[in-house]
Amino acid sequence: MREGAALVERAAVAWIELTGNDRRAYLQGLLTNDIAALTPGTGCYAAMLTAQGRMLTDMRVLELGDALLLDVPAHVATAIREHLDRFIFAEDVQVADVTNARKTTGLYGPGAVEVLQRAGTEGAAPSAVNSVSRVRLAGKDALLVRSDGLGAGFDIIAARPEMNEITSALTAAGAVSAEAEDAEAVRIENAYPLFGVDMDGDTIPLEAGLEERAISRSKGCYVGQEVIVRVQDRGQGRVARRLVPLTLDASDPVPARGARIASGDREIGRVTSATWSPSLARPVALGYVHRDFVEPGTHVTIEGAEAVVSRPLR
Repeated sequence: MREGAALVERAAVAWIELTGNDRRAYLQGLLTNDIAALTPGTGCYAAMLTAQGRMLTDMRVLELGDALLLDVPAHVATAIREHLDRFIFAEDVQVADVTNARKTTGLYGPGAVEVLQRAGTEGAAPSAVNSVSRVRLAGKDALLVRSDGLGAGFDIIAARPEMNEITSALTAAGAVSAEAEDAEAVRIENAYPLFGVDMDGDTIPLEAGLEERAISRSKGCYVGQEVIVRVQDRGQGRVARRLVPLTLDASDPVPARGARIASGDREIGRVTSATWSPSLARPVALGYVHRDFVEPGTHVTIEGAEAVVSRPLR
């Protein structure tokens, strides 16, 4: 994922499909990003909020031309599908969970494009993050989505029975299978938050640093917008806490989830994710800290061990 091309099974992803002529207009009022502006082959990252501005989930939204495809964390898929169904009144929108019919594999790293070419991929790979194209891979139809969560790369979506042939072709072309812990290490090194781990139903997207990726300042109204706008405009974007990457000394143990972050005797936050970093040869973590301690280079302690607020590797 850092030097070549790695295959990562995306088992924790669920797919919800929206069809019907009103699908984009319908989602426009429910999500934080500008869904109405999507055209076939484009996509965006967005959040779904409560009226109080708290997150129900994050997701990618992909416009395929005849449907919208949403990827959501598997553990909230049923709740999100039911939530979407609940708000359909007279709109021409149909919602379906298509997870069982599809499988997703990630191909990440600087060698991903070359591996796709060597595997004989038919069709152009998408270049913009969250854009999507239809391709043929190992003679099978697939969707190729440009991704940045684990570094530059792609998510490959195909019919579940055909994914083994696709991954075999990519392996023969030079891709190497990565374990879940490898992907987790790169995710934390890149400071990429995961819903259900680093974000939950108490999180405002601004606290997790999602404003540039997930929130449109120019679109119309959406659920939770009042809270977001109040913080952005009246509060100059200042929230009580922020998610930051943290680096520890090589000799320190990997901190546990929920470990106490402090400055002197003052508790200023808690760890949400942590792992050993092969790239840095030291433990790294993500955690929420009080807004006065978010600048890179700020020294803190995690359960007494020295740590520093750092910058993502991506």
